[in-house]
Amino acid sequence: MSSTDDNKKRVALQFILLMGVVSLFGDITYEGARSINGPYMAMLGATAGIVGLVAGIGEFSGYALRLLSGYYADRTRAYWPLTIVGYGLIMSIPLMALANNWQVAAVLVICERMGKAIRSPARDAILSHATKQVGRGWGFGIHEAMDQIGAIVGPLIFTAVIIFNGSYRTGFSILWVPAVLTLAMVIAARMKVPSPEKLEQPDAVAASAVPASTHLPKVFWLYAVFIFLSVGGFAHFQIISYHLKIRAVVSDAQIPLFYAIAMGVDGVVALIIGKAYDKVGLKTLISIPLLTLLIPFFAFSSSYGFALFGIILWGAVMGIHETVMRAAIADLIPIARRGSAYGIFNTIYGVSFLVGSAVMGFLYDKAPGSINAFVVLLEVVSVPILFAVLKELRHR
Repeated sequence: MSSTDDNKKRVALQFILLMGVVSLFGDITYEGARSINGPYMAMLGATAGIVGLVAGIGEFSGYALRLLSGYYADRTRAYWPLTIVGYGLIMSIPLMALANNWQVAAVLVICERMGKAIRSPARDAILSHATKQVGRGWGFGIHEAMDQIGAIVGPLIFTAVIIFNGSYRTGFSILWVPAVLTLAMVIAARMKVPSPEKLEQPDAVAASAVPASTHLPKVFWLYAVFIFLSVGGFAHFQIISYHLKIRAVVSDAQIPLFYAIAMGVDGVVALIIGKAYDKVGLKTLISIPLLTLLIPFFAFSSSYGFALFGIILWGAVMGIHETVMRAAIADLIPIARRGSAYGIFNTIYGVSFLVGSAVMGFLYDKAPGSINAFVVLLEVVSVPILFAVLKELRHR
């Protein structure tokens, strides 16, 4: 390996770690807020229906708008501006401390989710260039692991504030610190590596000039079908936590602890599966349906031990989603179309999550046991689609 290659690898790793710090502070900010947004809006006068509607609009916006932002990123090559603007909207979170009614809080919640939609495709495209130097799976695994540290710390900050101070507004005010650090770190990353595409290949600038109207390959659309099916059978944590509370499987105080455990498992599995991906490629995706179909049998049980194991499985699958699913896009799609591909990927992921969760919520009310059959059906059907993806790759 030449000294130039060694230098590229060192710069790429430093850049991935720096972007990981960005995500860490970002997650402290918005995951901390997400853990308390519902009660805070209730305190401001919102009903349960309003809280649910705002959460739904926010999540849908956070995924659906990625289709547009990813396409725009490819057309304009404005990956860094979109990333910086998207992270800048995290400032909506500490501004929640100033909200004097639920309407203002609702707008701020939705603004933060829109910011995530703006930045995610561009940021993942930027990261994909750096991960080429250290291994796609390992690079995205490092980023996800650091991301999850923030996802654990954020809710714990609010827990401590409420215990010692009792004020939601104080908690939101404290979040100015990680919010400002998030924006500072992303600007520092931009200054360190202004042209991350050069980390992937010397002629990346020329390659990036390829018209973004180029069609996405067939293998990508097969992969998209696999994503839709496998993610559709992945239960949302809110449904699982609803079950844990309604059936009194665990105490209320332990539910956020279960979530923290899942986030910890997510981070560890992200590193493990990332390394595995770099060795065997997309074959690691078979772990998604195999693990996902087990989750409802444990997570929706009335046994404390089974429920805990179900949460561990849930965290493991989430780690695989956030690592291998993202890394695969970079290996399947050329540079010129990567932003659009990430936008489509995230939109399909969000729509599938929404549809699957809605169906499982309906089934839980009508016939809880049928959730198991629904999940198994989707995951089993997704397996031959994955095999079709692998077959298509062999013929490329």
